[in-house]
Amino acid sequence: MLIRFNVRNFLSFYARKGGSAEEFSMISGKVRGKKEHIYDDGKIRLLKFAAVYGANAAGKSNLIKAINFMRHTILKGLPEGHTEKYCKLDPDNKEKSSYFEMEIMLNGRYYSYGFEVILSHSKFISEWLVELKADNSEKVIFERDIEKGTYNLGNILKQKGLSDKMNLYANDICNDTSALFLSIMNTNKKNLYQEYPEAAILKEVFYWVNYQLDITNPDQPISDYSYLSTENNVKEICRIISAFGTGITGFKMVQVPAEKILSELPPEVKHHILSKLEQKRAEFLRGAQTEKLAMVIRSSNVFFVITLDETNEVEFQTIEFAHEKKDILFQLSEESDGTIRLLDLLEILLSEKGKTYIVDELDRCLHPSLTYKFVETFLQTVRRKNIQLIVTTHESRLLDFDLLRRDEIWFIDKNSSGESNIYSLEEYNTRFDQKIDKAYLEGRYGGVPIFNTVFPVQED
Repeated sequence: MLIRFNVRNFLSFYARKGGSAEEFSMISGKVRGKKEHIYDDGKIRLLKFAAVYGANAAGKSNLIKAINFMRHTILKGLPEGHTEKYCKLDPDNKEKSSYFEMEIMLNGRYYSYGFEVILSHSKFISEWLVELKADNSEKVIFERDIEKGTYNLGNILKQKGLSDKMNLYANDICNDTSALFLSIMNTNKKNLYQEYPEAAILKEVFYWVNYQLDITNPDQPISDYSYLSTENNVKEICRIISAFGTGITGFKMVQVPAEKILSELPPEVKHHILSKLEQKRAEFLRGAQTEKLAMVIRSSNVFFVITLDETNEVEFQTIEFAHEKKDILFQLSEESDGTIRLLDLLEILLSEKGKTYIVDELDRCLHPSLTYKFVETFLQTVRRKNIQLIVTTHESRLLDFDLLRRDEIWFIDKNSSGESNIYSLEEYNTRFDQKIDKAYLEGRYGGVPIFNTVFPVQED
């Protein structure tokens, strides 16, 4: 689970007074109600939901971009265009480091991982992974001062046999300003972690970033739709989607010729599918794969379900939906944008994997009542799960103390210099009987647009 995220000198995020980073936190505040919204292990209390508000261009999406930038950099290296991502409000920032840090909970323990990078030079200058203790002490796992060419390995990486290997890896890149140690330690190191499981935290942090942190932009589906790969799941999906008032009452899995599917897909997607099928066929033949492969591809608002079983039979299907008349079926492309958006989001309600979902513009294409219903349903289903959902939104109906806690409501606003500031509603002394949505729209908490006259009145 995500505990905190800190960023400095990235897009519209400059720095707080004193040079500290802007901070977004999922640590619960002093609110006593709605305890079912909280993960509590006796040492830390974490929110399972947070809604981030702000005017257009205030910095909501920049917060998501900052988290996604850090994720991409860990998994794949600095993304294209990174040299221009520093905060341009001050020309001196071009030569200053940008700061990215996330605190996460893994297996009942708490860790801080981060790095500093001079974006204009593509140059990492520091990196660290620290275990955070309940008594506010820290235990270093590794830390690097790349500019000085020094590193420090914690005791967990200094155990007999392991120490020599870790020093070899760390020393090899101690002066390398282009590489992250965490990324290097997750490239072809499978045998290392099998031989030295005590070093597995390096793999587990990387794994969490890769598989447990799910970040979605407004024009991107939330998942790979793998939940649609079996008819039993589709029945449950139709039941849920019908409860949201979409009019869908049934579905049918329809066989589709393979050439039709492959001809409609982009070349890189087609190549990925064929490579995956070839890989799984080889695994079946040598007995390394026992479960069938199921892939769900969405292209041009059509779902294609591709399955491969142990008999090496490939099946291509699509899903069509019924409304009142079950003998008349509709493809996904014939459904409303709101229904398609719901299908994009449904994995969040179905997930049992303990993931942290971050969704930019949750309310895109959704009726305000549907957005409210979705969040309400999430908060009802998450009581027994350790899943987090963080969204940006303009939907003021969510600003309801019957639905949310004060500490689940966040704002991002730009000051007169153009810097984005992040703050929680809990920083305000707001009464529980306060009409929070009305106060927000009136600009009491910032984060709303301030309009100038579009067409000035011409004086005679």
